[in-house]
Amino acid sequence: MSRRRTTRVFAASSAALIAVTLSACASSDRESGNEGGGGGGETGGTLVFGAAGDPAMFDPAFASDGETFRVVRQIHETLLTNEVGGTEPVPELAEDYEVSDDGLEYTFSLREGVTFHDGTDFNAEAVCFNFDRWYNFEDLATSPSASYYYQAVFGGFASTPDTPSIYESCEATDENTAVIRLTQTTSKFPAALVLPAFSIQSPTALEEGDADNLSGSEDSLSYSEYSLENPVGTGPFKFDSWDRGNGEVTIVRNEDYWGEPAKLDKIIFRTISDGNTRRQELQSGSIDAFDFVAPADYESLQDDGFEVLVRDPFNILYLGFNGGNVPGTNANPALQNPQVRQAIAHAIDRETIVNSLLPEGAEAATQFMPPTVEGWADDVPTYEYDPELSRQLLTEAGALGTTLRFYYPTDVTRPYLPDAAAMFQVVSQNLTDAGFTIEPVALPWNPDYLNAVQSGQADIHLLGWTGDYNDAYNFIGTFFAEASNNQASAEFGAFSAPEIFAALAEADAEPDADARTEMYEEANRLIMEYLPGVPISHSPPALVVSERVQGLEPSPLTAEVFKTVSLND
Repeated sequence: MSRRRTTRVFAASSAALIAVTLSACASSDRESGNEGGGGGGETGGTLVFGAAGDPAMFDPAFASDGETFRVVRQIHETLLTNEVGGTEPVPELAEDYEVSDDGLEYTFSLREGVTFHDGTDFNAEAVCFNFDRWYNFEDLATSPSASYYYQAVFGGFASTPDTPSIYESCEATDENTAVIRLTQTTSKFPAALVLPAFSIQSPTALEEGDADNLSGSEDSLSYSEYSLENPVGTGPFKFDSWDRGNGEVTIVRNEDYWGEPAKLDKIIFRTISDGNTRRQELQSGSIDAFDFVAPADYESLQDDGFEVLVRDPFNILYLGFNGGNVPGTNANPALQNPQVRQAIAHAIDRETIVNSLLPEGAEAATQFMPPTVEGWADDVPTYEYDPELSRQLLTEAGALGTTLRFYYPTDVTRPYLPDAAAMFQVVSQNLTDAGFTIEPVALPWNPDYLNAVQSGQADIHLLGWTGDYNDAYNFIGTFFAEASNNQASAEFGAFSAPEIFAALAEADAEPDADARTEMYEEANRLIMEYLPGVPISHSPPALVVSERVQGLEPSPLTAEVFKTVSLND
């Protein structure tokens, strides 16, 4: 074996590993809660959280949406998790790990004394069972709609030889040691192991529940009974029930948790899709907390005694262009001209957008990733707000008056886009002032808007991304790597840019962290020179909780956990 470069992630106390979060106020339709009377942080009670949407199911390997992850993050655990309130990986089910010099072999030392909710043991064989399970998915389980995150990190499957995987094998060398081998170095590993999609689940429950047996179609998946009614992890809460008719998921405390047990008896996630209704339910005492607070509501909620908890920004809002150069796609010819793309960039008043439409703490963006991610470059080409220069570039390109179909979503609040209609109005006026003709198209977010953008119907559109984990590739690789952008359905248009593709591939495969950072910085320069879209802003989304809620530590990744939450009467 080769000499090892050792990267150790030392075991921390269980309290330091868990982001503390929500507790609650009283309501006639939930338990009053606390044992032992008044005081702070008592054990017991039920928290009711106002969710913006229903989860899809509870097998994290098949999940890709935030509302599903919000629930499964409490039930399941991963080898690594995120530091409290931050984005750096820290131990969870793995106490530490070592990496070989070539970056191809990871040896994880596992936490002892952990059991799954069904009473079976967590050990190295269970870890390898899960990794092998993902790699050996077949049929519908290999569709991007089913296993998006596995494919985003590892690539293909055993059943897809034409699409290779970077996963090679997992070996349980003893009960508490799992060795994972890759076929190539990648910056995504092990950082991506914090994702709920890579939670370690009970092999016994997965097999007994026939968890991999999906039916339906790629556009309309049907999941197994395990995924819908019997998920089994190691987390501080256990699945109890899902009342789909009423939009309620209930989880209960795991009394046999390996660490300090959760304080709450129960959490109910209640789906309330409308943001105004969530606010009213909080004010009436029917729920205890909700996410995606409208910035315009911050002050009134605080005046009413609620606590607005603003996360650090870890996202990007952008204006995407359908100006690709791949033959056979429906790109707008005008957007294939670099001068026209530059004219759009110079037309947008980012500072006014940040100051008037986004909450305090928002920042104007210069590139497609936040400055807290290694690889952000301070010397990328920038495009300052200059409507006169924008008009001049349009005139030189012979494109003054160019009509752009500008798509924007309705009926949605995103962490990076709290008010899409208001954002559209400002950007649309900026572009009109610079000499463009705007044709507005407003569509419901899901599925109409997303389908229209991904199929190339829009000339320009508003979209964004909240980082899944702290790695440059999770932002710019997701957007601009060859596999992402040499497709007709790509959100930035199908463009061919070999220099960008090569820069991203080489950076991802570089084992030396310092060298990799410099390579991602160069990739950012190339991307902003090419200008496939305009990065607009990084915005801090917020949760709001009752004044009785104790201990919430908001996560930049919107990855809060509920283990140490208590109700305070």
